[in-house]
Amino acid sequence: MGCGYVFISILLCISFTPYYITLVESTDVGGILQMNKKYAMWRTRPGGFYGLRAEISIWGSPNQEYSQDSGASIQIYCQDGGHYNLIEAGFHVSPSLYHNRDVRFFTYWTKDFKSASCYNLRCKGFVAASGTALVPGQAITPTSSYGEYDHYIRLSLNKKSEDWVVYRHDLQTPSFLGYFPVEFCSGTPRIQALTGFVNYLNSTRGPPMGSGHFPDEKDDDKTTAYFRHVKNYDFKGRAFEPITVNMAPFS
Repeated sequence: MGCGYVFISILLCISFTPYYITLVESTDVGGILQMNKKYAMWRTRPGGFYGLRAEISIWGSPNQEYSQDSGASIQIYCQDGGHYNLIEAGFHVSPSLYHNRDVRFFTYWTKDFKSASCYNLRCKGFVAASGTALVPGQAITPTSSYGEYDHYIRLSLNKKSEDWVVYRHDLQTPSFLGYFPVEFCSGTPRIQALTGFVNYLNSTRGPPMGSGHFPDEKDDDKTTAYFRHVKNYDFKGRAFEPITVNMAPFS
């Protein structure tokens, strides 16, 4: 695959105490272990924030099984009473949702992770901009390829208004893709997260997360999945570099 770049950006910011976490949670209703859900996550502790931007590399998963899901996203968790709501934008391969193995741009929201949730434009939630060239559920090409320069998309969630907006940034000027209305993420404190994920049946072998290769190999930026060029935003909408802190593994 030839060299090329596609960009997009997600905005979210905070009082910064981030850490790295690998999480396994696999209990279905009734306590039966049926689904494995694994994450490689960089997140903040609950706090106040105004924006985060990150570039995400996009990797295909052509051998993924029908029941499996893999991808990467930027997430905002907003406290609502005794629970958190979630809004999310990113890229995934989900054969059960689309009936193929294309990499697709997606949006998602859930209320308390139990009572309501929705992907893309299938119900009330994310509002696509009129005439946008990239809509939730749309396939993304080209994807990144092993040993070649990564092709990536940059997502932007920007709290300049009370709504959470999404912009595309691979054009000469940012392109507005749509927004999550404020009611889907209005509470505080909030958590921001950069997340790689795979979901699969407990009886099967899971798909690779990202490219399936670890970052200690040669030419990391060509062979591994990543979030990079991360920026935070202050209350005036000004971008700045994340504060450097030690990252701690959890499992």
